[in-house]
Amino acid sequence: MSSVLVRRPGLARLRTSRAPLSLFCTGFVAVVVLVAVLAPWIAPYDPNSVDLANALAGPSAEHLLGVDASGRDTFSRLVLGARTSLLGPLGVVAFSTVAGVAIGTAAAWRGGWLDSLLSRSTELVFAFPGMLLAILIVSVYGEGLLAPVIALAIAYLPYVSRLTRSLVLAERARPYVEAYRVQGHSGAQICLRHVVPSVMPVVLAQSAINFGYALIDLAGLAFLGLGVPALTPDWGRMVFDGNAAIQAGYPLSAIVPCVAIVLTVVAFNVVGEAWADKVARRAR
Repeated sequence: MSSVLVRRPGLARLRTSRAPLSLFCTGFVAVVVLVAVLAPWIAPYDPNSVDLANALAGPSAEHLLGVDASGRDTFSRLVLGARTSLLGPLGVVAFSTVAGVAIGTAAAWRGGWLDSLLSRSTELVFAFPGMLLAILIVSVYGEGLLAPVIALAIAYLPYVSRLTRSLVLAERARPYVEAYRVQGHSGAQICLRHVVPSVMPVVLAQSAINFGYALIDLAGLAFLGLGVPALTPDWGRMVFDGNAAIQAGYPLSAIVPCVAIVLTVVAFNVVGEAWADKVARRAR
Protein backbone atom coordinates (compact mmCIF):
# COMPACT_ATOMS: atom_id res chain seq x y z
CA MET A 1 0.00 0.00 0.00
CA SER A 2 1.48 3.34 -1.03
CA SER A 3 1.55 6.02 1.61
CA VAL A 4 0.00 9.35 0.79
CA LEU A 5 0.95 12.58 2.56
CA VAL A 6 -2.28 14.38 3.34
CA ARG A 7 -1.94 18.12 4.00
CA ARG A 8 -4.55 19.91 6.04
CA PRO A 9 -5.73 22.83 3.89
CA GLY A 10 -6.60 24.97 6.90
CA LEU A 11 -3.06 24.81 8.27
CA ALA A 12 -1.60 25.39 4.83
CA ARG A 13 -3.66 28.55 4.37
CA LEU A 14 -2.66 29.74 7.85
CA ARG A 15 1.03 29.30 7.13
CA THR A 16 0.66 31.03 3.76
CA SER A 17 -1.16 33.98 5.32
CA ARG A 18 1.46 34.32 8.06
CA ALA A 19 4.38 34.30 5.65
CA PRO A 20 4.00 37.94 4.47
CA LEU A 21 3.55 39.10 8.07
CA SER A 22 6.71 37.35 9.27
CA LEU A 23 8.62 38.71 6.27
CA PHE A 24 7.40 42.23 7.02
CA CYS A 25 8.31 41.91 10.71
CA THR A 26 11.75 40.60 9.84
CA GLY A 27 12.29 43.63 7.63
CA PHE A 28 11.00 45.92 10.38
CA VAL A 29 13.42 44.42 12.92
CA ALA A 30 16.27 44.85 10.43
CA VAL A 31 15.34 48.52 9.92
CA VAL A 32 15.17 49.16 13.69
CA VAL A 33 18.59 47.55 14.20
CA LEU A 34 20.04 49.55 11.30
CA VAL A 35 18.62 52.79 12.73
CA ALA A 36 20.15 51.98 16.11
CA VAL A 37 23.57 51.36 14.53
CA LEU A 38 23.47 54.50 12.38
CA ALA A 39 21.68 56.68 14.96
CA PRO A 40 24.40 59.38 15.31
CA TRP A 41 24.33 59.98 11.57
CA ILE A 42 20.53 59.87 11.25
CA ALA A 43 19.52 62.11 14.17
CA PRO A 44 19.37 65.73 12.95
CA TYR A 45 19.79 67.31 16.42
CA ASP A 46 21.49 66.74 19.72
CA PRO A 47 18.92 64.67 21.70
CA ASN A 48 19.63 66.66 24.87
CA SER A 49 19.59 70.11 23.29
CA VAL A 50 17.01 72.13 25.26
CA ASP A 51 14.95 74.91 23.68
CA LEU A 52 12.30 76.02 26.18
CA ALA A 53 11.06 78.74 23.85
CA ASN A 54 9.98 76.02 21.42
CA ALA A 55 8.60 73.57 24.02
CA LEU A 56 5.75 71.26 22.95
CA ALA A 57 5.81 72.53 19.38
CA GLY A 58 4.06 70.26 16.91
CA PRO A 59 5.55 68.52 13.88
CA SER A 60 7.21 70.82 11.36
CA ALA A 61 9.84 70.78 8.64
CA GLU A 62 12.54 71.36 11.26
CA HIS A 63 11.14 68.88 13.80
CA LEU A 64 9.41 65.98 12.04
CA LEU A 65 7.80 64.62 15.22
CA GLY A 66 7.68 67.83 17.19
CA VAL A 67 9.51 68.54 20.45
CA ASP A 68 8.92 67.54 24.06
CA ALA A 69 8.22 69.67 27.15
CA SER A 70 11.93 70.60 27.37
CA GLY A 71 12.14 71.58 23.71
CA ARG A 72 14.16 68.50 22.72
CA ASP A 73 13.65 67.07 19.24
CA THR A 74 11.45 63.97 19.52
CA PHE A 75 12.72 62.35 16.32
CA SER A 76 16.37 62.64 17.41
CA ARG A 77 15.61 61.17 20.83
CA LEU A 78 13.59 58.36 19.22
CA VAL A 79 16.44 57.43 16.86
CA LEU A 80 19.18 57.56 19.47
CA GLY A 81 16.88 55.92 22.02
CA ALA A 82 16.74 52.85 19.79
CA ARG A 83 20.31 52.07 20.83
CA THR A 84 19.60 51.88 24.55
CA SER A 85 16.20 50.27 24.01
CA LEU A 86 17.76 47.42 22.00
CA LEU A 87 21.06 47.12 23.86
CA GLY A 88 19.39 46.39 27.21
CA PRO A 89 17.20 43.50 25.96
CA LEU A 90 20.17 42.15 24.02
CA GLY A 91 22.15 41.91 27.25
CA VAL A 92 19.24 40.23 29.03
CA VAL A 93 18.73 37.67 26.27
CA ALA A 94 22.45 36.98 25.77
CA PHE A 95 23.13 36.34 29.46
CA SER A 96 19.96 34.35 30.13
CA THR A 97 20.42 32.23 27.00
CA VAL A 98 24.06 31.33 27.64
CA ALA A 99 23.53 30.61 31.34
CA GLY A 100 20.16 28.90 30.78
CA VAL A 101 21.53 26.58 28.09
CA ALA A 102 24.50 25.66 30.29
CA ILE A 103 22.33 24.93 33.33
CA GLY A 104 19.60 23.09 31.41
CA THR A 105 22.10 20.98 29.50
CA ALA A 106 24.05 20.04 32.61
CA ALA A 107 20.86 19.12 34.48
CA ALA A 108 19.48 16.94 31.68
CA TRP A 109 22.75 15.32 30.64
CA ARG A 110 24.14 14.47 34.07
CA GLY A 111 20.83 13.82 35.83
CA GLY A 112 20.76 12.58 39.40
CA TRP A 113 21.52 14.94 42.25
CA LEU A 114 22.82 17.64 39.90
CA ASP A 115 19.53 17.68 38.01
CA SER A 116 17.60 17.93 41.28
CA LEU A 117 19.81 20.74 42.60
CA LEU A 118 19.71 22.83 39.44
CA SER A 119 15.99 22.27 38.90
CA ARG A 120 15.16 23.30 42.49
CA SER A 121 17.41 26.35 42.18
CA THR A 122 15.72 27.57 39.00
CA GLU A 123 12.31 26.95 40.53
CA LEU A 124 13.34 29.14 43.46
CA VAL A 125 14.05 32.01 41.05
CA PHE A 126 10.47 31.68 39.76
CA ALA A 127 9.28 32.83 43.20
CA PHE A 128 10.69 36.32 42.55
CA PRO A 129 8.95 38.36 39.81
CA GLY A 130 11.47 39.81 37.38
CA MET A 131 10.26 43.40 37.69
CA LEU A 132 10.29 43.26 41.49
CA LEU A 133 13.81 41.82 41.49
CA ALA A 134 14.95 44.55 39.10
CA ILE A 135 13.36 47.30 41.23
CA LEU A 136 15.09 45.96 44.34
CA ILE A 137 18.51 45.79 42.65
CA VAL A 138 18.17 49.23 41.07
CA SER A 139 17.13 50.73 44.41
CA VAL A 140 20.31 49.31 45.95
CA TYR A 141 22.83 50.05 43.17
CA GLY A 142 21.26 53.21 41.77
CA GLU A 143 20.24 54.14 38.24
CA GLY A 144 21.98 52.71 35.23
CA LEU A 145 21.42 50.01 32.62
CA LEU A 146 23.64 47.28 34.07
CA ALA A 147 21.67 46.56 37.26
CA PRO A 148 18.25 46.03 35.62
CA VAL A 149 19.81 43.99 32.81
CA ILE A 150 21.43 41.61 35.30
CA ALA A 151 18.23 41.38 37.37
CA LEU A 152 16.03 40.61 34.37
CA ALA A 153 18.58 38.16 32.97
CA ILE A 154 18.40 36.22 36.24
CA ALA A 155 14.60 36.32 36.06
CA TYR A 156 14.56 35.04 32.44
CA LEU A 157 17.17 32.35 33.05
CA PRO A 158 14.75 29.67 34.43
CA TYR A 159 12.57 29.83 31.30
CA VAL A 160 15.55 29.10 29.04
CA SER A 161 16.90 26.49 31.45
CA ARG A 162 13.62 24.58 31.60
CA LEU A 163 13.21 24.63 27.83
CA THR A 164 16.78 23.47 27.27
CA ARG A 165 16.45 20.69 29.84
CA SER A 166 13.32 19.27 28.19
CA LEU A 167 14.90 19.45 24.73
CA VAL A 168 18.16 17.82 25.83
CA LEU A 169 16.27 15.02 27.61
CA ALA A 170 14.37 14.27 24.40
CA GLU A 171 17.54 14.49 22.30
CA ARG A 172 19.47 12.29 24.72
CA ALA A 173 17.03 9.43 24.09
CA ARG A 174 17.60 9.44 20.32
CA PRO A 175 19.45 6.47 18.77
CA TYR A 176 22.31 8.53 17.36
CA VAL A 177 23.53 9.37 20.89
CA GLU A 178 24.01 5.70 21.73
CA ALA A 179 25.61 5.16 18.33
CA TYR A 180 28.25 7.79 19.12
CA ARG A 181 28.84 6.17 22.51
CA VAL A 182 29.48 2.80 20.82
CA GLN A 183 31.99 4.50 18.51
CA GLY A 184 33.96 5.63 21.55
CA HIS A 185 32.94 9.29 21.76
CA SER A 186 32.85 10.71 25.27
CA GLY A 187 29.67 12.10 26.78
CA ALA A 188 31.04 15.66 26.72
CA GLN A 189 31.88 15.38 23.01
CA ILE A 190 28.44 14.04 22.12
CA CYS A 191 26.70 16.69 24.18
CA LEU A 192 28.69 19.71 22.98
CA ARG A 193 29.16 18.71 19.34
CA HIS A 194 25.79 17.15 18.55
CA VAL A 195 23.11 17.51 21.24
CA VAL A 196 23.50 21.21 22.05
CA PRO A 197 23.64 22.31 18.37
CA SER A 198 20.50 20.26 17.72
CA VAL A 199 18.45 22.06 20.39
CA MET A 200 19.82 25.57 19.81
CA PRO A 201 17.42 26.54 16.97
CA VAL A 202 14.43 26.11 19.29
CA VAL A 203 16.21 27.93 22.13
CA LEU A 204 17.12 30.84 19.85
CA ALA A 205 13.52 31.09 18.64
CA GLN A 206 12.42 31.40 22.26
CA SER A 207 15.17 33.96 22.87
CA ALA A 208 13.81 36.12 20.05
CA ILE A 209 10.43 36.15 21.82
CA ASN A 210 12.14 36.85 25.15
CA PHE A 211 13.80 39.87 23.55
CA GLY A 212 10.43 41.55 23.12
CA TYR A 213 9.39 40.82 26.69
CA ALA A 214 12.71 42.15 27.99
CA LEU A 215 12.23 45.33 25.98
CA ILE A 216 8.84 45.87 27.65
CA ASP A 217 10.24 45.20 31.12
CA LEU A 218 13.16 47.59 30.68
CA ALA A 219 10.87 50.25 29.21
CA GLY A 220 8.59 49.79 32.20
CA LEU A 221 11.50 50.33 34.59
CA ALA A 222 12.53 53.46 32.69
CA PHE A 223 8.91 54.70 32.83
CA LEU A 224 9.04 54.31 36.61
CA GLY A 225 12.11 56.53 36.67
CA LEU A 226 14.47 53.60 37.25
CA GLY A 227 17.12 52.17 35.01
CA VAL A 228 18.76 54.55 32.54
CA PRO A 229 19.83 58.04 33.71
CA ALA A 230 17.52 60.97 33.05
CA LEU A 231 19.50 62.44 30.13
CA THR A 232 19.98 59.12 28.32
CA PRO A 233 17.73 58.81 25.23
CA ASP A 234 15.54 55.76 25.80
CA TRP A 235 12.02 54.91 24.63
CA GLY A 236 10.76 54.08 28.11
CA ARG A 237 12.32 57.24 29.52
CA MET A 238 10.68 59.26 26.73
CA VAL A 239 7.27 57.99 27.84
CA PHE A 240 8.11 58.98 31.42
CA ASP A 241 9.22 62.45 30.30
CA GLY A 242 6.06 62.80 28.20
CA ASN A 243 3.73 62.59 31.21
CA ALA A 244 3.74 66.35 31.69
CA ALA A 245 3.07 66.90 27.99
CA ILE A 246 0.07 64.54 28.10
CA GLN A 247 -1.40 66.48 31.01
CA ALA A 248 -0.88 69.70 29.04
CA GLY A 249 -2.74 68.26 26.05
CA TYR A 250 0.31 67.48 23.88
CA PRO A 251 0.64 63.68 23.91
CA LEU A 252 2.76 63.23 20.77
CA SER A 253 6.13 63.10 22.56
CA ALA A 254 4.83 60.19 24.66
CA ILE A 255 2.79 58.44 21.97
CA VAL A 256 5.69 58.17 19.50
CA PRO A 257 7.95 56.06 21.76
CA CYS A 258 4.93 53.99 22.85
CA VAL A 259 4.22 53.12 19.22
CA ALA A 260 7.89 52.29 18.67
CA ILE A 261 7.91 49.94 21.68
CA VAL A 262 4.69 48.18 20.65
CA LEU A 263 5.71 47.70 17.02
CA THR A 264 9.18 46.44 17.93
CA VAL A 265 7.86 43.98 20.53
CA VAL A 266 5.23 42.64 18.13
CA ALA A 267 7.83 42.31 15.37
CA PHE A 268 10.23 40.32 17.57
CA ASN A 269 7.39 38.07 18.74
CA VAL A 270 6.24 37.36 15.18
CA VAL A 271 9.80 36.64 14.06
CA GLY A 272 10.32 34.30 17.01
CA GLU A 273 7.05 32.46 16.36
CA ALA A 274 7.85 32.13 12.65
CA TRP A 275 11.30 30.79 13.47
CA ALA A 276 9.82 28.28 15.92
CA ASP A 277 7.29 27.11 13.29
CA LYS A 278 10.08 26.68 10.76
CA VAL A 279 12.12 24.60 13.21
CA ALA A 280 9.09 22.47 14.05
CA ARG A 281 8.37 21.77 10.37
CA ARG A 282 11.98 20.71 9.80
CA ALA A 283 11.79 18.39 12.80
CA ARG A 284 8.78 16.63 11.31
